[in-house]
Amino acid sequence: MIFKTLYTFIIILFIITAISKVSSEEIKGFAKIIDGDTLKISKIKIRLSGIDAPELKQFCIKENTKWPCGLESKKALIEYTKNNIINCISNKKDRYKRLIAKCYKEKQDIQKWLVKNGWAIAYRKYSLEYINDENFAQNNNLGIWKGKFIKPYKWRKINKNK
Repeated sequence: MIFKTLYTFIIILFIITAISKVSSEEIKGFAKIIDGDTLKISKIKIRLSGIDAPELKQFCIKENTKWPCGLESKKALIEYTKNNIINCISNKKDRYKRLIAKCYKEKQDIQKWLVKNGWAIAYRKYSLEYINDENFAQNNNLGIWKGKFIKPYKWRKINKNK
């Protein structure tokens, strides 16, 4: 009887472990920057997790003047990552088949840097991790917080048929 109970316990433990394990994928290399929250390493397209950056065609308003904040976000990410090996860890894909990943330059969280410097917002729909960094950028008028802007996910929705 003890053997049968122990055997059942081991089987249940094995099943729970197998179900709860999520395989993660690690990608390392030099990044080609697509936009403020998307990059490519070795032909693998990666969407940075937990953040949302202005779209390339998106403009923000600063001192009553439009400026290409989406393009500036991309440029900031290019400068921040250039000549560095980028390490990304992913465990899922989005509907566009991009890996959703947390990426690092050395040991520095790239998403955190983008949000804290005002080049992306915390994407609260998916993560609450970068809210303090967003508050810092907003309180210090950094990046897109220098003026007014439409949140990137709202901008995409408004402009999806254009």
